[in-house]
Amino acid sequence: MKEHAPMTMKDIAREFGISVATVSRALKDSPRISEERRKAIQAYAREHNFYPNAIGEALRHSRVMPQRVIGVIVPEFTHYYFSSILTGIEEAAAARGYRIMVALSGEQYEREVRICESFHRSKVCGVIVSQAKDTKDYTHYQKLIDAGIPMVFYDRICTGVNASRVVVDDYMGAYNAVTHLIETGCKRIAYYGGPVQLEISKNRFNGYKDALLKHGMRVDDAIIGICDNRADAESITPKLMALDNPPDGFFAVNDDTAIGILYTVKHAGYRVPEDIGICGFTNGQRAVACDPMLTTVEQRGHRVGEEAAEILMDKVEGISPLDKVEKRIVRTRLIIRGTTK
Repeated sequence: MKEHAPMTMKDIAREFGISVATVSRALKDSPRISEERRKAIQAYAREHNFYPNAIGEALRHSRVMPQRVIGVIVPEFTHYYFSSILTGIEEAAAARGYRIMVALSGEQYEREVRICESFHRSKVCGVIVSQAKDTKDYTHYQKLIDAGIPMVFYDRICTGVNASRVVVDDYMGAYNAVTHLIETGCKRIAYYGGPVQLEISKNRFNGYKDALLKHGMRVDDAIIGICDNRADAESITPKLMALDNPPDGFFAVNDDTAIGILYTVKHAGYRVPEDIGICGFTNGQRAVACDPMLTTVEQRGHRVGEEAAEILMDKVEGISPLDKVEKRIVRTRLIIRGTTK
């Protein structure tokens, strides 16, 4: 076993020169294994921080269990998209007799690691997660997978581990939004995106870039920025509008950022959409609470949550193989409102 790699039953079996089945029986305290060997295997497992997932294993062999708990990691609660996904997960889980245990990472890698360790100790039957923005080391995810705990990523997927995932069509959502801005007369479109290491950020930027290139427009780094919240949008936008050749259109990674742009340009005296077109990405409740109402890409978070929960529960119950990686894409839809012509 590699140094620092997560412990698995296979590793324990290799250490003792026995089968994985024998390890499993010893960890369950089966009388079929001698007491001496049981204690030796159990002690070795404890020393190497290995905890068998008893609930998950039992659920894969039985539809009836007194406790069915799915661990869910949410980056933040205030974002409408994540709350809608959580609702979808909870409703789908409840319909099949599961409960959910929700934990907030707060966009912090260290907190995310502690949550995974807690879920492992709590013996959840599976985990549904959207990774924190600054997560670059995926050992904590792999440890759960190696322990036989099924995992499904949503929204911000982790390309560093081979796990199932449910995402929206970020590329086409961005491509269609920017195409709409171009077709309604925008000649110079700024892009506000998320951290570059996130897969969704790459996909949305590629959609933005390809829409520009398709229409013979240049990609200009001067109007491309890492900005994914309202406060930063209100800070950065005046600088872009002060350029000799300012943008006349904005595509933002989420609605809050787009609303920050809207607030800033209106207070600077620009008319929306006559002078500047703006498009967001979410279609949350705030999109219809601003003036004018926001043109945005609908992400269908509730459906994303339902799909993620269904994949996970099928794996827990043995309907789908644990090692089968499912990749589902939920289609987006452009909702045209008052911030574009």
